[in-house]
Amino acid sequence: MNVRDPFNLRRSTAFNILRGTATQAAANVTQRVKEAGTQAYETGKQAVEDMSTFSVPRNVPSFTNPQRELENRVWGASGVTARSATHSNGVISGMQDRMGGFFDKSRGDLPMYKDKPYTYASSRRQRGIWRRKRTLGVAGVFLFAVLYFLGFFGSHTENVEKVKEKWTWLQGPEKAGSRVDWLDRRERVKEAFTLSWDAYDRYAWGFDEFHPVLKRGRQMAPKGMGWIIVDALDTMMLMNLTSRLTHAREWLSTKLDYEQDQEVNTFETTIRMLGGLLSAHYLSTTFPDMAPLKDDDEGAAGEDLYLEKAKDLADRIMGAFESPSGIPFASFNLKTLQGIPSHDDGGASSTAEAATLQLELKYLTKLTGETFYWEKAEKVIQIIDDNGMEDGLLPIYIYAHDGHFRGNNIRLGSRGDSYYEYLIKQYLQTSKEEPIYEELWNEALAGVRKHLVTYTKNTHLTIIGERQNGLQSPLTPKMDHLVCFMGGTIALGATGGLTEAAAKKLPTWTKKKDEEMRLARELTQTCWGMYKVMATGLAPEIAHFQIDDPPLPESAPHTAPKTFDDAGDGEWRSDYVLKPMDNHNLQRPETVESLFYMWRITGDVMYREWGWEMFKSFMEYSAVEEGGGFTSLSDANVIPPVVRDNMESFWLAETLKYFYLLFSPNDLLPLDEVVINTEAHPFPRFKLGPLFKTGWKRKPRGPDGKIIYEPAHVEGEMHPVATKTIGQMLPSP
Repeated sequence: MNVRDPFNLRRSTAFNILRGTATQAAANVTQRVKEAGTQAYETGKQAVEDMSTFSVPRNVPSFTNPQRELENRVWGASGVTARSATHSNGVISGMQDRMGGFFDKSRGDLPMYKDKPYTYASSRRQRGIWRRKRTLGVAGVFLFAVLYFLGFFGSHTENVEKVKEKWTWLQGPEKAGSRVDWLDRRERVKEAFTLSWDAYDRYAWGFDEFHPVLKRGRQMAPKGMGWIIVDALDTMMLMNLTSRLTHAREWLSTKLDYEQDQEVNTFETTIRMLGGLLSAHYLSTTFPDMAPLKDDDEGAAGEDLYLEKAKDLADRIMGAFESPSGIPFASFNLKTLQGIPSHDDGGASSTAEAATLQLELKYLTKLTGETFYWEKAEKVIQIIDDNGMEDGLLPIYIYAHDGHFRGNNIRLGSRGDSYYEYLIKQYLQTSKEEPIYEELWNEALAGVRKHLVTYTKNTHLTIIGERQNGLQSPLTPKMDHLVCFMGGTIALGATGGLTEAAAKKLPTWTKKKDEEMRLARELTQTCWGMYKVMATGLAPEIAHFQIDDPPLPESAPHTAPKTFDDAGDGEWRSDYVLKPMDNHNLQRPETVESLFYMWRITGDVMYREWGWEMFKSFMEYSAVEEGGGFTSLSDANVIPPVVRDNMESFWLAETLKYFYLLFSPNDLLPLDEVVINTEAHPFPRFKLGPLFKTGWKRKPRGPDGKIIYEPAHVEGEMHPVATKTIGQMLPSP
């Protein structure tokens, strides 16, 4: 098997280098044709047509197409690259240098083709035109021969079919009773990552967005944010991809500069960029054998690169917190540090975005000793809690100017999800020394079970619906794929990251925790069904469900099918309502994230098998031709699917990382030693110690979680009444 391309998606990597170099050679030949004039062009064309072995293919690419020019900027034709100071003159010499370098045993990685050629042999322009015509003819013959043999002009369908014939591990299920090699499956995930990364490196290096079909990138800021590079750092460390990590680290060291006049999203910048840098610092310092780099060694000049970049970015993020209430603005300006209200939603921030910054900022405080990061982060939770919302369930928008909620839409999908996730993870991050966050989590989970959980009409699948106009409004049977984080998070909360078997031996285990583990299993199965019900085996962005009217309560007896049969008329399929506008697949990680947690906690191999089926579907239907890696899909419920032409950064940071961890031994990032942020960046758990503490207390409240006030001595002023704590309100096991 070709180690660099085990799926034979792109033929061999050597062929890809040759193909790319030949493509650049074509552009250069065309340029010389223009300079030589019509006569030279005709002569070169005639030289090709006179070949006895080849006929001119029908699908000759347009070398003057604007897209070709975009690709030309990526592929250098001189010998000068960012990794080599040597100069090579001419097309053939440049190709020899690259191919020779590729097969050199000392070589650690693919070359970086990002320099636009600017030199040609000085003597070439002085030659007689007859000599240039001859050169053009020979070059043209060579060019078309190379492209012909590489199948450059073959049809898309033929290429896909030839590739799939060689994907032996994709050809149906393994033989019954055969022993599964999970480390081998993990290697398939690693190879998928390298295909994705190398495509990005080749076509869009340094850009924040990558469009793999068009093979080009786009910036989100004038000089780039490192959106894809930073987000993928810790994945490369876990996969021990040293040469690629070296390339990425070099870019961070020489190119990443946050001094840019650019508005950026507070939440996304924190979880992806700050989280990615902090995680890279954690892994590189705690596990030095993971993709070891000398520059990260203790005492090296660049040993604190990740932390220094993280602190620089965090200081800029602090501008978003300079609001009248302390709730961060939706965006901020990197250069001016000014917080900026949302341009939509009446200027309100989303609840999840305001309350999903805490793990990152608390860990940064632990590393630097600067407590204001911590204080800003926990103040947000205090303001949210002081609203005294019923049963711990929050509307999805909150105003930064006064800290009050906007509207009554309550859901665990977009704009609500990770608030709940970070409650239990804050409790675990500080080694269970801040019980206030466990209390908040328990209250919210009880509210979810009371108000949002129900079962489908025909086969009693468990779902979490939405109350779009408040808790007294009808339940909407709709689940974003984002909600699928919940199964794994519930299991994490019930066990604290221990295995279920170990957690059950503790005196703290209760009947309530048994119920939570059952809920975790059922929700994860429903999310797996979102994949099984689709034509490609890849979940929609949103699924709707058939439910009873009125909806069954969470306490209702129910028994879901143990497995989902593949028959097209299976009864379970009738419970899923798929709408065409929701059938896009964005390479999201939430379901495989829950599979990872459920495997680690329960030890049930079923979750690994589900993950393998999901991974194969991604490989089968989201692969891009011509070395493009993988793409999100605009419609995942038709075959062939409609491609979206975008590789999300979380494909590298989350989805492939969770697949990799799912197939890895359990001692890689043990769940009782780490906490993983909402972008799959792992941080260590730590003790509070003398420097850190919980800087706020909850106001007392009644059985429904609402704050109870008593009349004050001053007319119109209200004071909270002392009453039971949340811990006393929870039902006894």
